[in-house]
Amino acid sequence: MRVVLLGSTGSIGRQACEVVRREGHRIVGLAAGNNLEALAEQVAEFSPALVSVEEARRGEAERLGVKLASPGEVAELECDAVVAAIPGLAGLEPVRRALAAGRRVALANKESMVVAGPLIWELVARCGGSIVPVDSEHSGLYQCLVGEPLGSVAELILTASGGPFRSEPADLRAVSKEMALRHPTWRMGAKVTIDSATLMNKGLEILEAAELFGFPLEQIRVLIQPQSLIHALVRFVDGNYKAQLAQPSMELPIAYALGCPGMRWPGDVAAGHRAAFAGAPLPLGSFELGEPDLLRFPALSLATEAGRRGGLARVALNAADEVAVAAFLAGRLDFPGISRVIEEVLAGAPSGPLDWSSIASVDAWARRRAEELL
Repeated sequence: MRVVLLGSTGSIGRQACEVVRREGHRIVGLAAGNNLEALAEQVAEFSPALVSVEEARRGEAERLGVKLASPGEVAELECDAVVAAIPGLAGLEPVRRALAAGRRVALANKESMVVAGPLIWELVARCGGSIVPVDSEHSGLYQCLVGEPLGSVAELILTASGGPFRSEPADLRAVSKEMALRHPTWRMGAKVTIDSATLMNKGLEILEAAELFGFPLEQIRVLIQPQSLIHALVRFVDGNYKAQLAQPSMELPIAYALGCPGMRWPGDVAAGHRAAFAGAPLPLGSFELGEPDLLRFPALSLATEAGRRGGLARVALNAADEVAVAAFLAGRLDFPGISRVIEEVLAGAPSGPLDWSSIASVDAWARRRAEELL
């Protein structure tokens, strides 16, 4: 299998490299950010035909002896699957170009669906590509839905650990960057870790699930599962449930996405999964599911509001969140201020038809407005 890997030096990208290595596939294209050292190791191991790196480090990257290109050009390479793991709105254009080229996309960039879901599906229908979700929650829902009539589904349920501030401190104004970056369960990049602490990550996942699976927002909800044992559940109209257990790493969702449709690979990935649980039986006695505190975590309601408004409101929500989280990490905004900025930007979000040009213009407007509010 020939694989293009976008976001190769991030957490998802590194785990995708491990899957490719174990399964004996070939990486034909790599797109990285500014981690030139990690990229150099990947180039030496996989010998890709085309490589992308952040513009500021392009000069240094020339010494790698590979052909350099933009992330979009890498995404268009002839291949069997594109792993799309560039975070944020920056990942949208490569996803767009991969689908326009008719590629199968293993999607780990939630912003593509949040901001441009209808446009993405238009590309799939017109150009013959396909999408399989990689995010663990959406991969779990996808696998639970395989073979099930969608009309038999009553509800899609995403779970959240509740992050580091599920119940304390009482005053979230006291939260520091260091506190917010200490997620109780997962080790992730700074942006998604802060989004997990505000529960905006779950809000974005609700919007992504609605677009991926074609369900109305009213049939998708979030439950708090502090033990982080379950990523997703599907409730059926007859009262039965299907659940997807949380994975010890992202390698299983990545391997599943690369193998779809209809293929599960035995081997080292599955063996590693079993080993991760060896000697650690699931603590079912302490299993909990509960409703999120929407007063404590208003970001979840803001995401749902943007979803109901649809179109350009989602663009504004995503842009405001990116600016507000960056400001918090830089010490320019307190923790509750993240939601305040998003709420103000969302209140003034313009209306109008969703198209590729309006995404760019509203994104720029929302970022300017968010900066004005800081």
